[in-house]
Amino acid sequence: MKILVMVKRVSDPNVLIRVNADNSDVDLNNVKMAINPFCEIAIEEAVRLKEAGVATEIVALAIGASQSQEQLRTALAIGADRALLIESDTALEPLIVSKLAAKVIEEEQPGLVLLGKQSIDTDNGQTGQMLASITGWSQGTFVSKLEVCGDKINLTREVDSGLQSISLNLPSVITCDLRLNEPRYASLPNIMKAKRKPLVTKAAEEYGLDLTPRIKTLMVETPDVRQGGEILSSVEELVEKLKTEKGVI
Repeated sequence: MKILVMVKRVSDPNVLIRVNADNSDVDLNNVKMAINPFCEIAIEEAVRLKEAGVATEIVALAIGASQSQEQLRTALAIGADRALLIESDTALEPLIVSKLAAKVIEEEQPGLVLLGKQSIDTDNGQTGQMLASITGWSQGTFVSKLEVCGDKINLTREVDSGLQSISLNLPSVITCDLRLNEPRYASLPNIMKAKRKPLVTKAAEEYGLDLTPRIKTLMVETPDVRQGGEILSSVEELVEKLKTEKGVI
C-alpha cells in the first residue's frame, strides 16, 4: 500500500511570533521555519506502518512556497521515499490545498492519506475533512491510535466526550492528533541520504484550478498580555472584590 503524507511549512513552535507594523500579517522575516508538529506525527506514523510491512512506499507532499523543499527533505530524512512540492508564491486557502491534494491522489493512487489534524499557523483544521469530501473517501479525524487490518483501518479518535473507536474502509483520509506517536529525530546518515531521494516540483497553476483566494485577512493583532493573579486570604475577601472591583455579583 502506498501512503501519501501531507507536510506544511510553518514557523518553529519555539520561536516568538511578532505581528507586522501595519497589523496586516505575521512577520516571518528571519524567523526559523519547521515542519508543522502534527505533520511530523503523520510522517512518523507512515514510517512505522512501512516498518511493520503494511506500507510499501511513502510519498511526502507539500503545497506552498519553494522553501518548503527544506521540510520535504526533512520528511525524506525521517523515512519518506520520495517527495512532491506543488509550488505557489501566494498563500493558499484550505479548500484550494484540498483540491490540489485531490489531483495528486488521482495521479498517485495511494491507499491511505495521513496529515496533521491542524497547522499551528492558521489553526483551521479543515484540509483533511475537505479532502475526504472531495475524494469521497472515508475519513478519521483527531486520531490517537490506528491499526490497518486488511482493507480496513481501526481508529481511536479523541472527541469532546472522551475516546471513540471506529473502523473505516480503505482508502481513507486520516488526520493525526498529538498522542498518536512521538516523532523520531532524523539521523545524520539519513539526512545525507535524503539529499539523493527524488523531489519533484510542480507549479500549482499546472493543475488548472482557480487559485483565487476567497478569504481576506482584515487585521492581525497580538493578544493582550495576561495579568498576574492575586492570592486572597479568604472567601469573604474574594466575594468583596467580585462585588466592588469586578462588578460581577
